[in-house]
Amino acid sequence: MKNVAVFGAGRIGRIHSSNLAALSGVTLQYVCDPVPAAAAELAQKHGAEVSTIEAVLADKSIDAVAICSSTDTHSDLITRAAAAGKHIFCEKPVDLSVTRAIACGEAVKAAGVSCMIGFQRRFDPTFNDASRRLAAGEIGTPEMLIITSRDPGAPPVEYIKASGGIFRDMLIHDLDVFRWILCADGDEAAWLSATASVLTDPAIQAAGDYDSTAVTIRTQKGRLCQINTTRRAAYGYDQRFEVLGSTGLLQCGNHTPTEVVQWNANGITADKPEAFFLQRYAAAYRLEIEHFFECLQSGAAFKTTVADGVAAQKLADAATLSANSGQPVLF
Repeated sequence: MKNVAVFGAGRIGRIHSSNLAALSGVTLQYVCDPVPAAAAELAQKHGAEVSTIEAVLADKSIDAVAICSSTDTHSDLITRAAAAGKHIFCEKPVDLSVTRAIACGEAVKAAGVSCMIGFQRRFDPTFNDASRRLAAGEIGTPEMLIITSRDPGAPPVEYIKASGGIFRDMLIHDLDVFRWILCADGDEAAWLSATASVLTDPAIQAAGDYDSTAVTIRTQKGRLCQINTTRRAAYGYDQRFEVLGSTGLLQCGNHTPTEVVQWNANGITADKPEAFFLQRYAAAYRLEIEHFFECLQSGAAFKTTVADGVAAQKLADAATLSANSGQPVLF
């Protein structure tokens, strides 16, 4: 039996708490949040107790913590949890600073604990099947990856101001997918060019950020990746990618609430894509938490580590620099 505490009772904390509470062999013991009412509501829902971070870290019965709090708390909580001997699941990113993220990895290693970073797209059944089939050689050698990642709407401007920018907040997932799908054999980015605009809301520009981006990456082996993103897709949460190989193509389409398509004299209609990431990646969030505890039990390596978080953050920093300067970045 593993006893767990959750740090953060917001939207992502609620998702992970529900999945933790449903796991066999896992007890959600504590919930911590600076908003007492939020912590109390979530704790009551899952039969847990409200506590403080200090008390959780001092409690020898707690085996692991799930860090679901705001981005600016991640590196501090990882470091403190590692020093307390707790295994760690932490939502992305490790930290907005690459230097601090690297320091987190060193702290985890020195403490001899395990730390997994929540890049949930690697656990999406559709994307994961594409990765498996790519590795099995079904389309030969991968050569080009096209990623479409579009949100139905932008988050509040106050969130954007503290997010680190669209490349570090939103595209970091797509940059991790690039490494996972196109660079599984050890290939890495060699050249990156990013451009960005504000097309949906002038308040985003006033906050110093963008809402629409296009990124092109060339790897050391000459493979190409294109990523297009926007914070406004009127038709729903648009999450697709296709990878072109030497002998074929693997294509991952959107998920929809149902697969029913209606045909009549007026045309053909189907459901729009899922509303947002909570719906689209519901299975992925469940599977990544299962993976975390399965690896703790078996001693197997996590699919997503602090090193993956650092690598994605470096790419996000490079994309930010390229978009701001108008110049490509060499690695």
